[in-house]
Amino acid sequence: MSRTVSPPYAERMLRRLEWSVLRRLDGVLMGDYGSLLRGAGVDLTDLREYQLHDDVRHLDWNVTARMQTPFVRVFTEDREMAAWFLLDLSASVSFGSGVRRKRDVLAEFVAALARLLTRHGNRVGALLYGGGVEQIIAPRASRQHVLSLLHAIVRRADQPEAKPRTTRLADLLHAAANVVQRRCTLFVVSDFFSEPGWDKPLAQLATRHDAVAVRLLDPLEREMPDLGVLTLCDAESGEQLLADTRDPGFRRRFAAAALRREAELSAALARAGVDTLELSTDDDLTDAIIRFADLRKRRARLAAGGGVPAHLRKMA
Repeated sequence: MSRTVSPPYAERMLRRLEWSVLRRLDGVLMGDYGSLLRGAGVDLTDLREYQLHDDVRHLDWNVTARMQTPFVRVFTEDREMAAWFLLDLSASVSFGSGVRRKRDVLAEFVAALARLLTRHGNRVGALLYGGGVEQIIAPRASRQHVLSLLHAIVRRADQPEAKPRTTRLADLLHAAANVVQRRCTLFVVSDFFSEPGWDKPLAQLATRHDAVAVRLLDPLEREMPDLGVLTLCDAESGEQLLADTRDPGFRRRFAAAALRREAELSAALARAGVDTLELSTDDDLTDAIIRFADLRKRRARLAAGGGVPAHLRKMA
């Protein structure tokens, strides 16, 4: 374990989150972490005929084809849950229209979830991306490890970019496929301002791991209020634009472009087949995590109650 002494800022942040966020999350999620993380192991122990409550992702198609009856794989349950945080620390994540920036929300989310897991004996690791994968932090389970992880995030976020660089999330996801071998939960934490092409490697990760897209956003990215004449700057390309936000036509075009991006992003995440947790700079972190956990529990109940495709029910 790293012996790096975390700066006072990291210690203060973690202590504040332990008193505020973690106390609430423990009260709501205690004994039910499966709603947030799925800790199933990857050791194959048996094959049996498909039943209505089974996860269709566990179908063994080779055996099904030979037997002409659906069969599923049965895995050994792994009590220990491991989680990896794939962190986008590119320039656009430094944006924030209010007191908090997206990178502040990222740090708080990682600190809260990592500490929530490690205090129950689970391991967490991380890949840090900033124009390229710059650091790999091996998974461990301790409070000091969480502080070291938080320190690395803060240190990287404080480093100015030498030159503008375009984000390629696909590079981060390809690196994760090579680094993370054992099945675990992956949190891809990003604002998803990236070159296209990341949805396919994310989908590939989701076939092996429980992948969750954690989207960072700011209200100003969805709607531009009347703020007068502004100089807008692209944090990654360095391109600048003088905009008169008093113009209703400009604000309508801005809102329309934001809606198009929302639709494209939603479609890409749907293609990847991952759940999405949205964290806004003006939202309460605990409330957002609890809403996400409740959503996962409802989906699990639906799946257990017969939410299986009709053609598979007929086959069974």
